[in-house]
Amino acid sequence: MNMASKVPVCLIENVKGQLIPNQKALEILSEITQPVVVVAIVGLYRTGKSYLMNKLAGKKTGFSLGSTIQSHTNGIWMWCIPHPQKPDNTLILLDTEGLGDVEKGDNQNDCWIFALAILLSSTFVYNSMGPINQQAMDQLHYVTELTDQIRARASTDQEDEVEDSSEFVRFFPDFVWVLRDVTLRLEADGQSLTADEYLENSLKLKQGTSEVEKNYNLPRLCIRKFFPKKKCFVFYPPTEWKKLSELENLHDDALDSDFVQQVAEFCSFIFGSSKAKALPGGIKVNGAQLGILAHTYLDAIKSGTVPCLENAVNTLAERENSIALQKATDHYSEQMDQQVRLPTDTLQELLDIHAVCEKKAIAVFMDRSFKDDQRKFQEKLVATIEERKEDFIQQNEAASLSYCQAELEKLSEPLRESISRGDFSVPGGHSLYLEARKKVEQGYEHVPRKGVKASEVFRDFLKSLITTEDCILQSDKALTDGQKAMAAEQSKKEAAEKELELMRQHQMEQEEAREAHMRTISENMVQLQRKMEMERDNLLEEQERMLDHKLKEIEKLFQEGAGKEVNHLKVEINLLLGQTDAIKQNSFDGILSMLREILVNVSTSQINRFLKYW
Repeated sequence: MNMASKVPVCLIENVKGQLIPNQKALEILSEITQPVVVVAIVGLYRTGKSYLMNKLAGKKTGFSLGSTIQSHTNGIWMWCIPHPQKPDNTLILLDTEGLGDVEKGDNQNDCWIFALAILLSSTFVYNSMGPINQQAMDQLHYVTELTDQIRARASTDQEDEVEDSSEFVRFFPDFVWVLRDVTLRLEADGQSLTADEYLENSLKLKQGTSEVEKNYNLPRLCIRKFFPKKKCFVFYPPTEWKKLSELENLHDDALDSDFVQQVAEFCSFIFGSSKAKALPGGIKVNGAQLGILAHTYLDAIKSGTVPCLENAVNTLAERENSIALQKATDHYSEQMDQQVRLPTDTLQELLDIHAVCEKKAIAVFMDRSFKDDQRKFQEKLVATIEERKEDFIQQNEAASLSYCQAELEKLSEPLRESISRGDFSVPGGHSLYLEARKKVEQGYEHVPRKGVKASEVFRDFLKSLITTEDCILQSDKALTDGQKAMAAEQSKKEAAEKELELMRQHQMEQEEAREAHMRTISENMVQLQRKMEMERDNLLEEQERMLDHKLKEIEKLFQEGAGKEVNHLKVEINLLLGQTDAIKQNSFDGILSMLREILVNVSTSQINRFLKYW
């Protein structure tokens, strides 16, 4: 962030009318993991946009101001700085090239700049000169062309009565209109107006159906319908016109005091009221994700298609879910490496640590993933963690095997040396042998944390001595044939008991493994349900905001006598109410059942692989 905050950098270059992402800017964005508050400013060229953005950055210079009639900013420039009031957010300022530059002479290019500023920002500042009159509205024709520049959904139902643009208010930024160098009083019918009242008054419609009324109403309707919130600021001229070219070098005491106060109020509003950039459903966007959105939109423009929010979100979701999967599995492995001390005394000890690490890993995944509608990434998460758990189980077994064999080798060395010397090839030697072997067994029992292979290693140790023990038994002249037969039978009985003990251990471990898999399924289900409930709450809040916006708008339209627009909005409201009811009534049972079936299939496969060891 320190490097990124020093100077602005071009985010989107405008090269001969082609809009191209700047890799350096995308790299800067990729390092920003905080949610971003994105403020974009758009307006005619040479109207002082860059001056305001420098003020928001707390600097006198940064974005190029210029002092001639030529436009100085090309493309879209970006300045990433720490948010002055929200330490958990990063403030990103976007300064755009001036619209309507006669030297450029490319209206389509201006339309894309305008549309991109809206798509990327959470607060959209429109900067214009003088009061809001018909000329100002005519210059804002770009807003009427947004329905041709942006799509909310990838495909629309031909029978759908509601236009795609009805969704714009769901993801469009707040709209701030800044009026510069205003010298007129804000009045209507002899009554003084606040800047916001002046804006609302200026956006009122005219009754009538002629082309004149339609052209008059269209930009006003678009502003009212598309943007969730609207705000207006009026700035007096900052100084006498001769000094305007030196504006960035002038101290506040050399400027009009009202202008200085107005700029301060503007900055205060932006800092306090601008929200973090969010996608439909309340998904907050960080710097890296903003860069992906910008790249996706530019790819669409380059290919000749219309930038589509749904497609961009799906592209972003695919990438973010892959990252979420990687971070979750890495977190699991790191935590297991830190917490597991191999060999564990029992399999259950390892599985208990696994359960804690898995729970945290699932939480990491849930925190970052979104729109994993088919749960394919969650399925991969379960499968990957199961594979890594199996790796730890195998490492645990290998560690136990190696440790037990080494310890038993040390403990049994005196016994093997006695056998080699023939110490047991004497009358009563079998009894001496059993005592020596018992001493090895007792020493082995006192070895701490032998792990899951302890019984198996000792069983194999006893098996390795069967031939030797039988020779010692048969050559012991102090024993009768009957005693030898009884001793041989006792040896078989002990071996059978060891095998039975080992079988019981394996059965217990198999049951522990099954219970661990059931805990995996349960934990995934619990966390998914919690996530879906949170997403539903966010979606309902969004629906309520949209409904509130449309209800207020329909009331104004009714008062203005705009019958046709009232009817259109009624259809939108009815659809919105239907969507809201469907969201409220939506049961998670179907999704959870689908996930459970997926996880059971994954777990069954993993259990079968686990059981093959025995």
